[in-house]
Amino acid sequence: MIDPKNKIFSIEALASKATESKKNKQKIILCHGTFDLMHGGHIKYLQKAKSKGDLLFVTVTADEYVNKGPGRPVFNDSLRAENLAALACVDFVGINYELTAVGMLKKICPDLYVKGSEYQKPEEDVTGNIQKEIDAVREGGGDIFYTNEITFSSSSLINDHFDVFAPETKAFLLEFKQKYSDKEIQDQIGSLSDLNVLVIGDIIIDQYHYVSPLGQTGKGNVLAVQYESEEQFAGGSIAVANHTAQFVNNVTLLSALGDRDSHEDYIRSKLEKNITPFFTYFKDAPTLTKRRFVDSDLTKLFEVYFYQDEPTFKDDGKFVEKWLHDHLTEFDLVLVADFGNGFISPNMREIICSKAKFLAINTQINSGNRGYHVITNYKKANYISLNEPEIRLATHNRHDSLEHVAAEITKKLGVKQCAVTRGTKGVVMLDSDKKSFYRVPALSSRVVDRIGAGDAFLSLSSICLAGGLDSQIANFVGSVAAAMDVQIVCNRESINSVSLKKYISTLLK
Repeated sequence: MIDPKNKIFSIEALASKATESKKNKQKIILCHGTFDLMHGGHIKYLQKAKSKGDLLFVTVTADEYVNKGPGRPVFNDSLRAENLAALACVDFVGINYELTAVGMLKKICPDLYVKGSEYQKPEEDVTGNIQKEIDAVREGGGDIFYTNEITFSSSSLINDHFDVFAPETKAFLLEFKQKYSDKEIQDQIGSLSDLNVLVIGDIIIDQYHYVSPLGQTGKGNVLAVQYESEEQFAGGSIAVANHTAQFVNNVTLLSALGDRDSHEDYIRSKLEKNITPFFTYFKDAPTLTKRRFVDSDLTKLFEVYFYQDEPTFKDDGKFVEKWLHDHLTEFDLVLVADFGNGFISPNMREIICSKAKFLAINTQINSGNRGYHVITNYKKANYISLNEPEIRLATHNRHDSLEHVAAEITKKLGVKQCAVTRGTKGVVMLDSDKKSFYRVPALSSRVVDRIGAGDAFLSLSSICLAGGLDSQIANFVGSVAAAMDVQIVCNRESINSVSLKKYISTLLK
C-alpha cells in the first residue's frame, strides 16, 4: 500500500514529474482548490477528473492564502494534502504557496485543468482569478473541463455542522441571509467605486518591537525582555485611506507631517496608487510615532510616543484652511479620522462641518488625548462611528443603555446614523431616520491583533452609507471588514475588495 505522504511533492517537483510524464505520452490532469472539508462532491469531482487522463495532479491552497472566513481553513494544508493523497484516484499532490493558481499552472502546464460546474461562468467569479487561470492553462497548451457531478458547499457544511460561530452569530447570519444574498451585497459594494472620497486625519507611524520576556530584573520590579525584531506600519489616516482606496477609484488624503523625522518617503511608498495626498507640515515636531513592545502572542507590554502634544503648523494652518474652502464641496464623502493628535484645528472643524456634503467622523480616544477629545467638538455630521468608551465620554453617561446614549448624541449633532463598536460584543448602529437599531455580533472566531479594526469598520461603513446603501448592509459590511482586520497584524495589509467579498460569501452560505 502506498503511503499517502509519498504522493506529496513541491510544486517544482510536480512540474518536473509532469514534464517527464508528457515525454511518455501520458495525459496530465490537474485539479486545484482548498479541499478543507472533504465530502462526496469532492470525491466524484476528482474521480471524474481522473477519468479524463492518465495522471491526476491535485494542488491545495496554503493556509495563509485561504482567507475564506472565520475558522478557515478548519484543517491545515498538510492534513488537507494528506487527505487527498489517500485517495486512489489521486496520483500526486502539492501545496501552492501563492495567492492564485496562475503561477503553479504555468509551471505544471497540465493538458487539462478540471473545475467544478460552479466555475462555468468566470464572469461571476468575484476574485477574477478563474479567467486568469484559464488563460494560463491555454498558454501552456492545455484546456479546461467542467464537471457536472453533484456539488456541495464546503462553507455551508462547515457553517452548519462545525461550531465556528457562537449561537448568537449563527442566529444573526440565518436571519440576515434571508433578507440579503451574498451576490446582492457584492453588487452593492461594487456600485461604490465612483464615489469621490476625501480622508482627513492624523498620520501615525506604528512600530512593533517584538521581544521575548526574560522576567523580573535582579535589582528591582522591572520586566526585562530580549529584543527579537521590529516592523513598521503606516497607520492613522493612511490606513483609513488605504482601506477606502480598495473600493473606490479616487481617494484624496489631507494630513500633516512633522518637519523632522517626517517618514515622508516611507509614508508615500505605502499609499495606494489611487490616493492623491496633500500634506502640510508641523513646526519643530516629528510625525507621530507609536513604538509598541510586544511579545510573541502580540501582547502589548509597553508603548512609547514620539510626538509634540500641541504641534503648530509652519504656516499657521493657512494652506489647509484654504484647501478646504476651495475643494471640500468636490467630494461625495468627507471621512474624518480624528485621532486627536493636533492636526485638525477648531477652524478646520468649522469649515468641514459647514461644507461637507456627507460627513463621516470618528474621534478616537488614546493615551495622548484621553479626557478632552470627543465627538461633540464637531457641530454636526451625517454619520459617526465610535467605540463604547468614546460615546459614553462624549455624553458623560456611564450607565444608561447604548440605545439611549446613541439617541442622545445623534439628536445633539443631527446625525443620521451612529455606530458603536464594542469589540467582542460586535456593533450596534442607530438609524435615526428609521428609528431603528441594527446589531451585528462579532464575525471573527480568531483574533490576532485588534489595532486597526475600528479604522476598517469606519472606512467600509462610511463609503456604504455615503453611497446610499441601507444601514443594515453598511453595518454588516463594516463588521466584516473589522472581522478580517483583527486577523491582520496592525496595518500590515489593507482590506481588499476580493477578500471582503469572499468572506461575505462564506458567511452567507
